[in-house]
Amino acid sequence: MTGRLTVASARQLAAGLLTSAGLEETRAQTTALCIVLADVWGVGTHGLLRLPFYIQRMLAGGYPPKAELTTLTDTGPVLALDGGGGLGHWQLWHAGQEAARRCGQYGIAAVSVANSGHCGALGVYTLPGLEAGQLTMVFSNGPAVMPAWGSDRPLLSTSPLAAGVPASPRPVIVDLATTTVARGKIAALAQRNEPLPPGWALDASGQPTTDAHAALAGMLSPLGGAKGFALALVVESFAAGLAGPRPSTEVADMFAADAAATPQGLGHLLITLDPARFGAQPGEAQARLDRLAASVESHGGRLPGGGRRLPGELDPDEPVTVTDATLAELTKLARELNVAVPTP
Repeated sequence: MTGRLTVASARQLAAGLLTSAGLEETRAQTTALCIVLADVWGVGTHGLLRLPFYIQRMLAGGYPPKAELTTLTDTGPVLALDGGGGLGHWQLWHAGQEAARRCGQYGIAAVSVANSGHCGALGVYTLPGLEAGQLTMVFSNGPAVMPAWGSDRPLLSTSPLAAGVPASPRPVIVDLATTTVARGKIAALAQRNEPLPPGWALDASGQPTTDAHAALAGMLSPLGGAKGFALALVVESFAAGLAGPRPSTEVADMFAADAAATPQGLGHLLITLDPARFGAQPGEAQARLDRLAASVESHGGRLPGGGRRLPGELDPDEPVTVTDATLAELTKLARELNVAVPTP
């Protein structure tokens, strides 16, 4: 069974809940957009499904709603920020906007957000760079759920990475976890008490499991075996190593009720490149990117993220489908926080 909202009513409900939990209104609106975009893109595991966890952690102090972004280092093309433990969506969106602005000036920019919280679907944060015509990469870490290859102890997170390529007529948006599956999919199956496909996860003792609840308390398998672990290690180096401050082994689990008051201390890193600064002739690099994207379709393939709408393309009346369980949980939270529940 599923419940229905529209893009407009989903954004209104999400922003209302976030504001009532203490987040400043503009930041709540930005966060709501990032959350609803995930649902519109079909990445429901990082959309409204996670909002109750965000609200609970905000109310408990794990995502301090009054957290501010402060500057640690600023050289011009490189900006290092500290997020004060706050929710990551508005913080990383700001980082993306700042990276796009600086990339326009310098041709390249890197903006990190240290000591932040979960930010949802990582591909969303390629959008400021894409809208400026810039190639963008994003890295983040989280709680340790992936063992080192050959080990039975969690060491790395799902180690997600995203990339946005400003190709015509549609940008390419790659967004993936370096585990076999994103942890949000495990959480969604656990909520519905459904089993996992074999090969997705390990229990706490390192044994393969199809029990979603055991998987949430255990570990996820790396994508592609040893190669997936190696790629995850690269992501951890960019996110936890450069941005910091905590390695994944020291990050609090967002889904753990007993850790709701503990800030996660995640690291996010965003890098942008201006194609106009590459190539012997003006527009040469952009033309190569366009040909590359066109070759995927001309060879019978499908561009990653080619069907994902940009914020300006969203229809406010478009339906957003969520599970009845998620809608019931959001409605319950709205009543507790005196937030009006919009009609679809």
